[in-house]
Amino acid sequence: MFTNEMTRRMNIEYPIIQAPMAGGITTSKLVAETSNAGGLGMIGAGYMTPAQIREQIREIKQLTSNPFGINLFVPKKFKVIENNIKSANQFLNPIRQQLNLHQRDNFEIPNFNHAFATFMEQIKVVRQEKVPICSFTFGIPSEEVITELKQSNIILVGTATTVTEAVEIEKAQMDIVVVQGSEAGGHRGNFMNDSQEGLVGLMSLIPQVVDSVSIPVVAAGGVMDGRGLMASICLGAKGVQMGTAFLTCKESGANKIHKTAILHAKEDQTVLTRSFSGKWARGIKNKFITEMQEHETLLPDFPIQNTLTQAIRRASAAQNNQDFMSLWSGQSPRLAKNQTVQLLMNSIIAEAKKLGSMDTR
Repeated sequence: MFTNEMTRRMNIEYPIIQAPMAGGITTSKLVAETSNAGGLGMIGAGYMTPAQIREQIREIKQLTSNPFGINLFVPKKFKVIENNIKSANQFLNPIRQQLNLHQRDNFEIPNFNHAFATFMEQIKVVRQEKVPICSFTFGIPSEEVITELKQSNIILVGTATTVTEAVEIEKAQMDIVVVQGSEAGGHRGNFMNDSQEGLVGLMSLIPQVVDSVSIPVVAAGGVMDGRGLMASICLGAKGVQMGTAFLTCKESGANKIHKTAILHAKEDQTVLTRSFSGKWARGIKNKFITEMQEHETLLPDFPIQNTLTQAIRRASAAQNNQDFMSLWSGQSPRLAKNQTVQLLMNSIIAEAKKLGSMDTR
């Protein structure tokens, strides 16, 4: 009943992917429980070292014999503008003071060559450990990387926010495309245009991408339950990728304050900000976002701003203070529940079955 091209390729029972949320949310338990429940668990490995990736892959293999996947950030060249860094530090120093952190006027600037070398090492680990599915955000890997992964029989998944990006992902010989609507929580996966141009709602994006590519399309952004799954499938998607719904699960590694903030948030409380990382992302509005809003255009790009705010985010979390944390969330927080992965999966499937036949062959 749930079988289609996507589930067959990924060798999963249900067309549900747990979004690969970076930063410690995708614990081994979260990934394994999703895969054990018939979906696809995903490691959000964007910020992980190759050694950490290897360790987690091996840990997950002890917890599930079902397929799981991993997500990597495609490194992109970025400009280092000293004045922007200086301005950002001036805006951030009063916040550092509130959190009893050292004020900083200089720091180790992220280096593209180092980021690229790390990415290639991450790819090597994915191949060596034979992870069956690998997805990418913020771009398309090189032809060489794609060929290497395909030789290892790894299913490749790209992330797109527009039809144009989805078409490029198919041209690059990737197997599946995740289309990310503007409702999605966390970072925008755009890579060809400005984030503001890529703010297409999911219900508009799905059919336009489906009409433009022949590879399976997976819907992401604000999907929280069986209704969202069925709506996506009706519009031509072969499955869904869900982040916020899994973030508030008991097995998730998200900070308790983050989970609580989502469980008490309303749909109009999430906003897009680039204040935390230098890249547009959707999260629950808090003091940090409000205070930094007027300075956003002056802040350095990702990953520089991300490095500048790292200590602030960590200190805020350690002090149980949600004012300066990045509380990423999609636009459907009212539908979030504090439950186990198994309960979430069961409720999605039961609701989808009730809504009608899902045979999309």
